[in-house]
Amino acid sequence: MMSARNLDEFFMLRALSVARQAWGGTHPNPLVGAVIVENGQVVAEGFHAQDGGPHAERVALAALGRPPALGATLYVTLEPCSTHGRTGACCDAILAAGIRRVVVGATDPNPAHAGQGFELLRAAGVEVLSGVMAAECADLNLIFNHRIVTGGPLLAAKVASTLDGKIACRSGESKWITGDAARADVHHWRRYFPAIAAGAMTVLKDNPRLTARAPDGSIWCPLRFVFDGLLRTVSNAQLPHVYTDEHRARTIVVTTPHGGMGYVRKLRDLGVQVWVMETPTQRVNFADFRLRCTEEKVAGVYFEGGAQLVSELLRSRQLDYLFAYRAPVLFADEKAKGMFTGLRPDLVAQAVRLADVRHATFGDDSVMRGRVIYPEKLVLDEAQLASR
Repeated sequence: MMSARNLDEFFMLRALSVARQAWGGTHPNPLVGAVIVENGQVVAEGFHAQDGGPHAERVALAALGRPPALGATLYVTLEPCSTHGRTGACCDAILAAGIRRVVVGATDPNPAHAGQGFELLRAAGVEVLSGVMAAECADLNLIFNHRIVTGGPLLAAKVASTLDGKIACRSGESKWITGDAARADVHHWRRYFPAIAAGAMTVLKDNPRLTARAPDGSIWCPLRFVFDGLLRTVSNAQLPHVYTDEHRARTIVVTTPHGGMGYVRKLRDLGVQVWVMETPTQRVNFADFRLRCTEEKVAGVYFEGGAQLVSELLRSRQLDYLFAYRAPVLFADEKAKGMFTGLRPDLVAQAVRLADVRHATFGDDSVMRGRVIYPEKLVLDEAQLASR
C-alpha cells in the first residue's frame, strides 16, 4: 500500500501527463494540468489548452459536472491563480466548488504573486500541500518561468556531439551522430518552442525544413528564424525550403543593412518576413534580437546551429538554456568540428556552467540540459575572434 506522500506523487504524475497534452500550445501562458481525486480514484481532469482559454482547475471542475464529494482532493501542477484575469481567479472556483484539500506542484514564479494562492486557500480553511514534485512541475514551463522572471524570451540551443565534443568530421559530414530516438526527442522540443532558429551556413549546407514532426507523422511549423547578416541564402538561384514551402510566411530572416535591400525585397515578395537589425558589423546583435522578440511576443527560440551562430550566442552571454545530446562515438581528430569556440578560460572558475541540470537517455545516446550560468567575467579568445 502506498504512503500518503507516494499517493500524492502518483496523482501529481497524472496531472503532469494531463498538462503535456497541450505541449507547445499555450504560449505565452504555462502548461498546467489538474486532476480531481475521490476515494483514491481520478474522477475528473483538465488542462490549460491555449492562451485565453479556461485554466486547468476550471476545466477539471467543469468535467466533473457536479459538486466534488466530501474529502475530494484537487491536484494541480502550478499554484492556482489568486488574481482576476480574463478567466477569473482559480482560487475562487476551488472555494466555490467546496474542495477542502489541494495538492500543488510548483509555486507561481511571479514574485508578486508567489504563495498568494496558498495563503488565500488556507485562510478559507483549505488544506494545502505544496511542493509535491516541484522540480518536475517547474521544468514543464521553462519558457513561461523565464519570461515571468526576466520579461524576455528564453533563447535555447541544441547541440549533438561525439564523446570528444565534435559535431562533424573534418569533411563537414555529420549525419547522423545521434540515433533515431535522440532525434525524435529533438522534434519533441521543437514542438515545445514557438520558434526555431538556424544560421545561414546551416541553411545553405543542410537545407533544413525547421519543422516539428510528431510521432504520428504529422508536421507542425513554428516560426522559423534564419540568421543571415549578408543574405547569402538568397543569392543562389536554388532557394532554401524555408523560403519556398507552404510555411514560408512563418519564416523570418534576421539580417543587417549590409545584406542589400534588393535581397530584402526579393524575400518579402516571396512572402518571407525580414527583420533588418541595425548594426555596424555584418553580425546581428543578439541583445537587439531578444528585444525584438519581446516586442513581437515571441516567448522562446530554439537554436539548432550552426556552431558559429550558437558560439556567438554564448559569447554575447545571450544563451539561456542548452540541450547537449551526446552519442557513444569518438572521432579523436583535432581537426574535426567542435561544438563551441571563442572563449579562453584560464581557470575552471571561469567556465560556463549549467544549473538545474536534467538527464535522459535515448537508446545509446544521452542528453544533458540546463540553464546556462555565466562566470562573473567571460574570457574571450580575442585572437580567434580577430581571425574571423
